Amino acid sequence: MKATADVVVIGGGVIGTSLLFNLGRLGVTDTLLVEKDVLGSGSTGRSQTICRMHYSNPVTATMAWESLGIFTHFGEVVGGESGFVETGYLVVVKEEDRGGLERNVALQYQLGIDTMQVTADDLRDIAPMVSVSDDEVMAWEPQSGYADAHMVTTSYGIRAREMGAEVSLRNAASAIEVEGCKVRAVVTEQGRVETPVAVVASGPWSKGVLAQVGVDVPLVPVRHQVASLSRPVDKLPLHPMVGDIAQSFSFRPDGREQTMMGFGPDGDDDLETYNQGVDMDVMAEALSCLAHRIPAMAEAEFRRGWSGLFTTTPDWHPILDAVPGIEGLYCAIGFSGHGFKLSPMIGVTMAELIVEGKASSVDISPLRFNRFQEGDLLESSYRYRVLA
Repeated sequence: MKATADVVVIGGGVIGTSLLFNLGRLGVTDTLLVEKDVLGSGSTGRSQTICRMHYSNPVTATMAWESLGIFTHFGEVVGGESGFVETGYLVVVKEEDRGGLERNVALQYQLGIDTMQVTADDLRDIAPMVSVSDDEVMAWEPQSGYADAHMVTTSYGIRAREMGAEVSLRNAASAIEVEGCKVRAVVTEQGRVETPVAVVASGPWSKGVLAQVGVDVPLVPVRHQVASLSRPVDKLPLHPMVGDIAQSFSFRPDGREQTMMGFGPDGDDDLETYNQGVDMDVMAEALSCLAHRIPAMAEAEFRRGWSGLFTTTPDWHPILDAVPGIEGLYCAIGFSGHGFKLSPMIGVTMAELIVEGKASSVDISPLRFNRFQEGDLLESSYRYRVLA
């Protein structure tokens, strides 16, 4: 491992590797990424990897839209494969949330995002397998889909290394050295690295990393559950991704024969001891909701399941900023379940912030560090905030 670097990135998920690659694109190649396990072993590897744009705020909607363009042209923009599959994305809300859905669709339309409000009659052409009620309202994003977390994360890492970056695995960062309110070094299990810039991108571990230098961030880990199901392909060869806000869960196809269902979150949980499996009673309830939405899924069979952690902030949106009071310290944290779908543009904007002093591709100031102290939180159009 190198003894000095221009930038040290702490965390080897999709956020850290995207940042490492984009620093290289801006000419900063004397860089080091340290990861306590292997690439994508934390929240990234447990993501549903849904790529959709239905958000309540311009900054996240724009970042998701621009990120989708990178996912769909990954070989040209980054190199390697993203595994992106276009499925379309259907949002379903109750009548009481009609105003929120209409507001979000209007916002996205103004931003140039390909989306539209649809009716039950429209669904007969778009997604005839989906059942909706008279008191439900829908929106449709035809270009949305899902990607492969492993492919995206490793592709970013490989391309960054080709530009000169070093990736050090199974090498946890144990401390960030600060002297005179400036970053001086990052200490790892394999040694000390002198650097003027450290970026914390370590998912649910970020709170502890920052606490070591006296920085308190309002991060709370929340467990979410995922189930992989075998669907009756003879009756249901295809279906779109669905953000079922009406029933508080989501699902997407997973290859030709499986469906991936996300449910929860189910409350705060401990970082080191949370249950990484699924609660079968909760899964059974979610499966009932799935069969209500797509009747053919009543014949689906449970294959396996797992749980991961959303690292949530008070407004369920990330913090992308320099850390006030410590020169050279940055954070890309608190993604609240949105990280993977935004990761390409997180890497772009954070690299711009570090190298150029300001993010120019997207104005990320709404995601600044101090917004919680200022009482300027982002709002959601829905009560189920992880979907919007």
